[in-house]
Amino acid sequence: MRALVINCTLKPSPAPSNTEALADVVSAELRRRGVEVETVRAVDLDIRPGVKTDMGPGDDWPAVHDKLLRSEILVIATPTWVGHPSSVAQRVIERMDAMISETDDDGRPVAYNRVAGVVNTGNEDGAHHVISEVSGALVDIGYTIPGQAWTYWHLGPGAGPDYLDDQTGHDWSDKTGRAMAANLVAVAEALAAHPMSAPPE
Repeated sequence: MRALVINCTLKPSPAPSNTEALADVVSAELRRRGVEVETVRAVDLDIRPGVKTDMGPGDDWPAVHDKLLRSEILVIATPTWVGHPSSVAQRVIERMDAMISETDDDGRPVAYNRVAGVVNTGNEDGAHHVISEVSGALVDIGYTIPGQAWTYWHLGPGAGPDYLDDQTGHDWSDKTGRAMAANLVAVAEALAAHPMSAPPE
């Protein structure tokens, strides 16, 4: 089984990423359960604006799209900025919109029988709003969202330290991340054994 983690931090590599640090907790638990995990830092790529799978020469999205189709599990990891998912996360979701009209050989939308979850970090609250926005978009695209397929960390109201700088709340966030990984694997295995069929005509 394969998983793709798309880190939607605004920080290009090799800058440390709080979002990646928490996503790594989920990735470690997925690997412990036998899942092959790959991480993409979207800001490092030239992902063109648009809602097609391929926006022409120089567009790096088609390679990410291929990784999505090879993965049964997707994790979108995003910081909170101005109360919303990052602009990079929004770009990723907009490009995934093309998957709604793409079907496999059996006529199923290509996201069917794949599961997804959300990792969120930020200095201030708003995590549930961000998780809801991203999860809702992924459901529209065709992904299945297991129960409690998310984790988050935030310091509380006001500006302050980041996940990498402050150990406050790590126990809860990390435990929730491990539970998220377990639930993603369980539902992915269930869908593999009993896949969804193509939508009725």
